[in-house]
Amino acid sequence: MSLGPKIFSVNSAEISGEAIGEAASILRSGGLVVYPTETFYALGAVATSAEAVERVYEAKGRGFEKALPLIACDLRAVLGAVSQWPESAEKLARVFWPGPLSLLVPAAAFLPPALHAGTGKIAIRVSSHPVAVLLARACGGLLVSTSANLAGEPAPESPERIDAGLLASAGAMLDAGNLPGGFPSTIVDVSIQPAKLVREGKIAPEEIFGVLEG
Repeated sequence: MSLGPKIFSVNSAEISGEAIGEAASILRSGGLVVYPTETFYALGAVATSAEAVERVYEAKGRGFEKALPLIACDLRAVLGAVSQWPESAEKLARVFWPGPLSLLVPAAAFLPPALHAGTGKIAIRVSSHPVAVLLARACGGLLVSTSANLAGEPAPESPERIDAGLLASAGAMLDAGNLPGGFPSTIVDVSIQPAKLVREGKIAPEEIFGVLEG
């Protein structure tokens, strides 16, 4: 019988190394962790593990035809996860990272196909939330970062709004209280030219295309 996830309270100003270490240990062993980002709570897994990626789909009840986004601890980790890094990606990353802008770029061959639904492209960003950054770094630099909700339900900005069944699928939760919520990260496909807006979000399209056209 499962006793449920370990819950760790985390303060962005003084993050517990023990909490990050235990959560990272669960992730590295193939488990799932709920953690905060600069927008909503995310359900995380080690991005290089096909089995862990599959557990994320199962926990959310998400169709395998829908790719899972990633966060990275820094630009170096991003560059290690892609097969190409277009000039447009460099321009946007320089201005908006760390922050809520996900770039759709060609995936490195070592990433599980299930992660990107066989499209060969991953949506990735460098998070501006210190907990997410430390957790990603402790797991090799990359984490799955899909919102911690059942498929079709709203993304949760507070622990109270996370579905109990989904939470039970995780080995740990890093509880940072209420998050900003609002809009998710903006997604831009920079694998094509000209770049294309895929999802509107926190960063307005005019800001993005202003940088690209500048």
